[in-house]
Amino acid sequence: MMNIFVGFVIVTFQEQGEQEYKNCELDKNQRQCVEYALKARPLRRYIPKNPYQYKFWYMVNSTGFEYIMFVLIMLNTLCLAMQHYGQSKLFNDAMDILNMVFTGVFTVEMVLKLIAFKPKGYFSDAWNAFDSLIVIGSIVDVVLSEADNSEDSARISITFFRLFRVMRLVKLLSRGEGIRTLLWTFIKSFQALPYVALLIAMLFFIYAVIGMQVFGKVAMRDNNQINRNNNFQTFPQAVLLLFRCATGEAWQEIMLACLPGKRCDPESDYSPGEEFTCGSNFSIIYFISFYMLCAFLIINLFVAVIMDNFDYLTRDWSILGPHHLDEFKRIWSEYDPEAKGRIKHLDVVTLLRRIQPPLGFGKLCPHRVACKRLVAMNMPLNSDGTVMFNATLFALVRTALKIKTEGNLEQANEELRAVIKKIWKKTSMKLLDQVVPPAGDDEVTVGKFYATFLIQDYFRKFKKRKEQGLVGKYPAKNTTIALQ
Repeated sequence: MMNIFVGFVIVTFQEQGEQEYKNCELDKNQRQCVEYALKARPLRRYIPKNPYQYKFWYMVNSTGFEYIMFVLIMLNTLCLAMQHYGQSKLFNDAMDILNMVFTGVFTVEMVLKLIAFKPKGYFSDAWNAFDSLIVIGSIVDVVLSEADNSEDSARISITFFRLFRVMRLVKLLSRGEGIRTLLWTFIKSFQALPYVALLIAMLFFIYAVIGMQVFGKVAMRDNNQINRNNNFQTFPQAVLLLFRCATGEAWQEIMLACLPGKRCDPESDYSPGEEFTCGSNFSIIYFISFYMLCAFLIINLFVAVIMDNFDYLTRDWSILGPHHLDEFKRIWSEYDPEAKGRIKHLDVVTLLRRIQPPLGFGKLCPHRVACKRLVAMNMPLNSDGTVMFNATLFALVRTALKIKTEGNLEQANEELRAVIKKIWKKTSMKLLDQVVPPAGDDEVTVGKFYATFLIQDYFRKFKKRKEQGLVGKYPAKNTTIALQ
């Protein structure tokens, strides 16, 4: 019965979320991807010009270096898991030596990255700043452990700084696509959790105030559920008591302790002979209703929010989603390290072939097929032969999700411009003209350029075959000229 109710809450929550996009021309996924494409900004990528510094930079950015550090983190985690109660002195010494080795290795990693990126570039990355904090804490841990183990103050410090050994495991969050996807799920969930948290806060506030008014005079006794730790005499104590009830810990005993005939607190204003008149039958309705709301509804809303996002992320990966778009920003930064927001149009093909589907073309996509897909994308081409960051990303999203791509292109563009103006009212006209050119604008586009390239390429092959005397020998294959 409980599982049925939980399932009903989750399904209802998801249906209400879908209802929000029912009257919109874009569904939830399309809307989030378009919003990402409109608001995204290119990443600045530091590439050193000094040849010696570049060697360090190339090494720390290599896949092999990442794999080595990943294995070292896992080995360090395994060593931490091997520690146990009553371990021998030899085992302790071995663990201390291994801890110093791992600390030294991670310190070397930090130094190499500081050389490669320089301090400004290194600490501008949040993960690098976090790694440096762990390394510094680990070094302090080693120094304090070796300095003096006999002082109590030293023991307290060592116990605190040993937390940094465990925190090394958090470094894994910056490595691995699956872990980042899971982390992205919780981050997206937190955007909706404040509304659920506000609802819970209102519920606790209302019930705490009612509890103070009705059960605030019940006397506190050490051998009773209403005692100095659990009571309704102050607002903070009432909230803590309700939190205990929400977890289901002996809430029914607290309810029984608030029934009529309970002793009143000596400091409360009761009349003579009424010292056993505190409590109320209302406690039955009060506690049962509160527990029902918390256990069967409110808490499950947290589960519904997380499941809604997790289901959205773990669906068919052939469908483009917002979590795919970070890869575009990362690879774009290699062609535009200064984050100017534009690259040469000739680099677009190689860039998109490096990005895996569903966003990009993939490395197995033939060059000719990639050019044909760029014809369909048709991004505006600047006078200096460059394409814009937002225009390219928006075109990828639009073609992948088939947003207004059918029928007359100019009419589809006008409809899409109207949708963007309606949903994202603060979008600047300059950005809107970049991603969706207005009707009547005959400027050169990437689509026209690559269409011309394909026609010329086909004509050269046709002319070559004609010179070789192949044309006419197989008339059935040459009656139609089309882009291959």
